[in-house]
Amino acid sequence: MKGLDLTALQAYLDSPPLTGTMFAGGRSNLTYAVTDGTNRWVLRRPPLGHVLPTAHDMTREHRVLSALSSAGFPVPRPVLLCTDTTVLGAPFYLMEHVDGTIYRDAAQLESVDLRALTLRLVDTLADLHSLDPEKIGLGDFGRPEGFNARQVRRWKQQLDASRSRELIGIEELHARLATDIPAGGPGAVVHGDFRLDNVLIGDDLAVRAVLDWEMSTLGDPLSDLALMLVYAGRPLLFRDGRPIAPTDLAGHPSLDEMAARYAERSGRDVGDLHWYIGFAAFKLAVILEGVHYRYTKGQTVGAGFDTVGAMVPELVEQGHRALEGH
Repeated sequence: MKGLDLTALQAYLDSPPLTGTMFAGGRSNLTYAVTDGTNRWVLRRPPLGHVLPTAHDMTREHRVLSALSSAGFPVPRPVLLCTDTTVLGAPFYLMEHVDGTIYRDAAQLESVDLRALTLRLVDTLADLHSLDPEKIGLGDFGRPEGFNARQVRRWKQQLDASRSRELIGIEELHARLATDIPAGGPGAVVHGDFRLDNVLIGDDLAVRAVLDWEMSTLGDPLSDLALMLVYAGRPLLFRDGRPIAPTDLAGHPSLDEMAARYAERSGRDVGDLHWYIGFAAFKLAVILEGVHYRYTKGQTVGAGFDTVGAMVPELVEQGHRALEGH
């Protein structure tokens, strides 16, 4: 299996014969279901090739999962971390398998109470930001001071490292974001890529586990909120083969309602999110451009990557509109 040598993993674990399958839908780190017939795990490893500096850090993911699991926040319990790259060609970790549904298409969402599900997602994000990093052992997990300024620089660097084509307006968007950066309030544990399809949902619509912590750190919680709102308003789902935004589905709360729910749950002021929305659009554009870069180099595994590149210019335009107050 590409990216996962089951024979090597079996020898490392000294386990009975293993079987595994790759989870679909991931755009970055590779994720596999692995079982020895009795136990079930999920394995995470970096993508194949073109790994940017500071990205895809398995040790950080394992650490934040360990801390959040101990604090009672809904994440899979980590089982082991392997930094020996001779086993699978890259560091990896195993975590427990959590039963639940990942909602990725419109047909799935049309069969549930979408309003209740979305508001629970908002509540979960607010609950994450309410955790005291010091008390859960993550006091040194990042530097909240100057977080927004560093993020603007970091994602420009990521863009430059993944540049494979001309993107009209993206340099101007970065320059605009860099001229008036919010100082931000007290730091919190931020997920960095919080969206519906990074969450496992139970049959009762409860959040069973939040997944994909590779971009987590200590920072400005409004950056998480803004990115969740950008995801909710983007046509990233499909209905009858055509893209559709979650907010276009019946019952989905508006972006304003989602922000108001977050403010109520967290006690934070969300009165001016224009810069945060503009930056979230820029960040997502850079993330997807990196995925597009790996797709053009044949370094992605799975289906659906051929459509990612077209989303990037639309996000650049959205970022400019947000900064103009639209």
